[in-house]
Amino acid sequence: MNAYPNHTKHQLAAGKLALGMGLRQARTVDIAGIGKTCGFDWLFIDMEHSSLDVDTAAQIANAALPVGITPIVRVPGKEHHHASRLLDSGAQGIVVPHVDTVEEARRAVSYCKYPPIGHRSVMGAAPQFAFQSVAVGEATQIVNAETLVVVMLETPKAIDSVDAIAAVPGLDVILIGTNDLCAEMGIPGQFENPKVEEAYRNVIAACRKHGVHPGMGGVYEPKLMEKFIGLGMRFILSGSDLSFLMAGGRERASFLHGLLKV
Repeated sequence: MNAYPNHTKHQLAAGKLALGMGLRQARTVDIAGIGKTCGFDWLFIDMEHSSLDVDTAAQIANAALPVGITPIVRVPGKEHHHASRLLDSGAQGIVVPHVDTVEEARRAVSYCKYPPIGHRSVMGAAPQFAFQSVAVGEATQIVNAETLVVVMLETPKAIDSVDAIAAVPGLDVILIGTNDLCAEMGIPGQFENPKVEEAYRNVIAACRKHGVHPGMGGVYEPKLMEKFIGLGMRFILSGSDLSFLMAGGRERASFLHGLLKV
């Protein structure tokens, strides 16, 4: 018996880019098909910086599974119930924000993975199996293999601890939250600052050493994205539904206003 495959996890294992679309405005399940048709690999269902509730996030995650775009939820906090409720409701990955220490990274894995890797509570029929009945021993093993655990490093303290964090068993991705990192370093918005590149290089090196995938969020300027992907970034938050809507809307409005020459 197989679960819906985690497309993003397999992309990363093959050394390919995994491109994510952030969801802040979307509230209907058709966003899963939209994201897939646009060419994205995963949905970043953001419960930290939006008003998305558990039920809406669960509906989007369930819609994403058969489409083949990975539903990944950024939970609003580090408590175990944030991760477990969304994983039980169809998510194939959890992003835990503001992880600063090895212990916090270990807890993230513990909350997201079943024994023997972690201590996630076992549930019954799951969306990831299309609610088919699967033996518990088989189901927990498959779900562990298909679940992405992502921690966000967003402070200098976290970057200084990246080698130890990357060594945590069961961790899949380290995602740099570049906006918060810059703010914490006293250089808000200065993504071209050498300190940012140094942090990126340190994270990429630690990830390579320990077999974890490096990711970036908050950087959307094309030349900088090209630069950091060239350095080795692979798990890429590419932009949000809001930013794509604003960009497309501005372009169309500008075009139409330009048609009438006064």
